Amino acid sequence: MSTVENKKLIQDVFAAWARGDGAAFFNTLADDVRWTVIGSCPVSRTYTSRQQFLEGAAKPLSEKLAGPIQPTVRNVIAEGDSVVVQWDGRATTKAGKPYNNSYCWVMRLENGKVKEGTAYIDTELVSELWRS
Repeated sequence: MSTVENKKLIQDVFAAWARGDGAAFFNTLADDVRWTVIGSCPVSRTYTSRQQFLEGAAKPLSEKLAGPIQPTVRNVIAEGDSVVVQWDGRATTKAGKPYNNSYCWVMRLENGKVKEGTAYIDTELVSELWRS
């Protein structure tokens, strides 16, 4: 896929997510995706498959929230197979507190699927969520 196609794919996926289709992003991950969450929080590590990422990060995070994270994209930058998304996510914890985090995801796409990703987030907010 071209740079323009890769950028549009990620923009479309985030637009679908913002409309309530949270599975849109996860369906874009390759089965053998290598996804790294930078930092030192309960989900910080490198996941080596879509299933491992879902079970080790996405599901435990969603279990702490009263509803899905609502994404707001601030910027999308693409070059070749690489797409970077800067976005904010808002949700409410099951304890009724706001969970508002900022994200920068650096992804490498291959044939319309995310093959590699690195997530830069405020890991202290994730750790606070785990303590709530």
